[in-house]
Amino acid sequence: MAERKNGLSYADAGVDIDAGNELVERIKPAAAATKRPGVMAGLGGFGALFDVKAAGYSDPVLVAATDGVGTKLRIGIDTAELDGLGIDLVAMCVNDLVCQGAEPLFFLDYFATGKLSVDEAARVVTGIAKGCQRSGCALIGGETAEMPGMYHDGDFDLAGFAVGAMERGTELPKAVAEGDILLGLASDGVHSNGYSLVRKVVEAAGLDWGSASPFSDETLGKALLVPTRLYVKPALAAIRAGGVHGLAHITGGGLTENLPRILPDVLGAEIDLSAWSMPPVFKWLSDAGGIDTAEMLKTFNCGIGMVVVADAGRADTLVALLSDAGEQVARIGTVTAGNGIRYSGTLA
Repeated sequence: MAERKNGLSYADAGVDIDAGNELVERIKPAAAATKRPGVMAGLGGFGALFDVKAAGYSDPVLVAATDGVGTKLRIGIDTAELDGLGIDLVAMCVNDLVCQGAEPLFFLDYFATGKLSVDEAARVVTGIAKGCQRSGCALIGGETAEMPGMYHDGDFDLAGFAVGAMERGTELPKAVAEGDILLGLASDGVHSNGYSLVRKVVEAAGLDWGSASPFSDETLGKALLVPTRLYVKPALAAIRAGGVHGLAHITGGGLTENLPRILPDVLGAEIDLSAWSMPPVFKWLSDAGGIDTAEMLKTFNCGIGMVVVADAGRADTLVALLSDAGEQVARIGTVTAGNGIRYSGTLA
């Protein structure tokens, strides 16, 4: 065998395969804890197998969603508060799936960085596993990409991919009609959208992530990292109870742009802004950034993370069911004739 001329290795180029293998071993218990009916194999293969019939479906339609965490990652990285970011990643995907009427079945993640820190990556992936457990889906695979020169030291990026299923003919939205009641489910804060504007407001206010939060008893960075709320299990329970005509996950674009996505072209909505109270973080963002109501409503969730379009005759039952499941529910408006979202009242 010819002697190597320079003795270079992949590790010399900045890629540590051993660290990647260590990460896989570290996260296997967290991934195993998410196992559910249908999972056919654990981590480590070239692909992940899932049996949809074993999950209880006879004539399934598959639904897929992908998303990231956005510039909220910047705060997590800068503060080393990484544990909730994986929950955000899962929530941004599975909350979208349930809006189609689908039950999330399995999840895959993509973690990319310049230099892999096993401890940091394990914290993030453990959060992903927690999000999967809370939404009833299995973490069955993923990819860790170590790419020297592509990311600044300490930086990383995340993407998530979720697949769900529903029985054929049960898709949402369906039968949305004038007079349907809009039920708003409270958010846990900013969730994972609008953080580029959040960061501008923080800068303009002369604050940093270690500053005392103007709206809570924590540091500002920690207060802004509250994970996205997972609505999957209560939403599925409501769908199965009957009377749900549609669901809208209130993400980037706020109520103004997300609710119309599930309304027929001939229908709109009347929303009473005084029907709920905004969490303090939004009041602070509005005041500190001088952000007007229209901009708030098309950038942030403003305290409503999911909207349920309910049959008027089933609204009371669904309010009770969702409340019993731990959701804060407000009747925020109705579906009306004529397209477009019309607001009344005042955000407070």
